[in-house]
Amino acid sequence: MTRNSKESAPPAPLSPATFHVLLALAGEDLHGYAILKEVEQRTGGSVTLSTGTLYGILKRLLADGLIIESRSRPSARGEDERRRYYRLTPSGREVASAEAERMDQLVTDARARRLLGKLRPA
Repeated sequence: MTRNSKESAPPAPLSPATFHVLLALAGEDLHGYAILKEVEQRTGGSVTLSTGTLYGILKRLLADGLIIESRSRPSARGEDERRRYYRLTPSGREVASAEAERMDQLVTDARARRLLGKLRPA
C-alpha cells in the first residue's frame, strides 16, 4: 500500500502572517478588523497586517477549509450586521497546532545551541 505524498510529507511551514491569523481565530470567532487588532495587540505592534494581506489570507484559508464564515453573530448592540465573522475549523486548529509544534522544536534546537537563554516565565 503506497501512501499519498500529502500524507507522508510534513506540512509546509505557514507564513508568519497566516499563522498570526490562525492564532487570532484560535481564541474566538472574529471579524476582519478584530483580527487585525488582535494581531497588533498580541505582538505589541511589531506585526501589523494590511487589509489586503488579511483578506488574501482569509480567502486562502477559506478555500483550504481551515476557516469558515461563522453563521452566528455576537449580540452586541451597535454591531455592524454586514461584518463577516470567521471561525477556525478542526483542520485549521490541527494546522495551527502543527505549526506551533514546529516552531517549538526550532526554539528547543536554538536553546540547545545556546542561541537563546533559559525559559522565561509565562
